[in-house]
Amino acid sequence: MSAPVSFDNLFSIRGKVALVTGGSRGIGEMIAAGFLAGGAKVYISSRKAAACNETAKRLMAEYGGECIALPADLSNLEGVEGLAKQLSEREAKLDILVNNAGAAWGEKLESFSEAGWDKVMDTNVKAVFFLTQKLLPLLRKAASAQTPARVVNIGSIDGLKSAVFDTFSYGASKAAVHHLTRFLAAHLTKEHILFNAIAPGPFPTWMLSTGVGFGGKTEGVDWNAVGSRNPSGRVGTPQDIAGLAIFLCSRAGEFVVGQTIACDGGIVGVS
Repeated sequence: MSAPVSFDNLFSIRGKVALVTGGSRGIGEMIAAGFLAGGAKVYISSRKAAACNETAKRLMAEYGGECIALPADLSNLEGVEGLAKQLSEREAKLDILVNNAGAAWGEKLESFSEAGWDKVMDTNVKAVFFLTQKLLPLLRKAASAQTPARVVNIGSIDGLKSAVFDTFSYGASKAAVHHLTRFLAAHLTKEHILFNAIAPGPFPTWMLSTGVGFGGKTEGVDWNAVGSRNPSGRVGTPQDIAGLAIFLCSRAGEFVVGQTIACDGGIVGVS
């Protein structure tokens, strides 16, 4: 009779070293909080140094553990290289990379600007590729057949379906992220670096708040009105997005590779 299969620590990320870009607010902050609560050592990065430092301190106060701020502007290659250098000076390996930093731009089709196109593509696509490239030495040091390294790219349901907003470059950039994830998986899975993407739907973030007329506010506004249009009747929570990220980065998600998973309450799947 074969020995019982062990399900111990199936969803554990304890002791892992993670970097979450765009981690000072929104989806990135939610994932960083979940990682901290799960016992990972978490680095967060964002363009605004003060906000990045404040979030790191607050998350440590709330969840314990280590959360280190590494501010960087990932809209240009200099910022990407600088972030990789900062992390490499602090860590010998990187178990988890979450490419979440992103930008959006809304403008009427007839007047949509080159600046709006380039800003979004540089942050949402170019930075994902080149930060992953620059961090490959650390990811390779963490990767093994027994414990693969993980890269989770944050896309959007706007890359899976047409959006109602005039965010042409954003939707195109997120579709590119989804396919880039498959492309990188095809090249690096054999090195035990596993790539997947998450396509979030409506979450109570600054970005969505600006799109639905809340002016960037995430508290004291009627998210129930937004959620009522969702098949699940609500917007997403930190547990929803962090839970999926933890699954993908733990033993439980080890056989899931090259996928884009919608975390949207059913908008893509059943609408």
